[in-house]
Amino acid sequence: MLVKVLIKRKVKQEKEAALLDLITQLRTLASKQPGYISGETLRSADNPEEYLVISTWQAVDDWKKWFKSKQRASLQDKIDEILGKKTAYEVYQYPEKSVSLRKFKGYEGG
Repeated sequence: MLVKVLIKRKVKQEKEAALLDLITQLRTLASKQPGYISGETLRSADNPEEYLVISTWQAVDDWKKWFKSKQRASLQDKIDEILGKKTAYEVYQYPEKSVSLRKFKGYEGG
């Protein structure tokens, strides 16, 4: 079942370039992993020191294999050093039974 991994990071402006370089390296390696679908990096519109990475995988087991890989861990250690703390991950998947909004009064699509 498709999963999305949310990774939030807060970085000082002077370390931003180093962080983005490491995130790019992680994405390049992740893109070669079985089950990897896509990834994107977003910067908060309200706080330019906050970043959100959204990684999409075909299955939670694909993500877990990547998460446990030595390549990822090595780069992640460098990121955590820049941040001064461990990175937190949140893994989400779609509900098995999708709720249709068409059932709700006033739904017009979209």
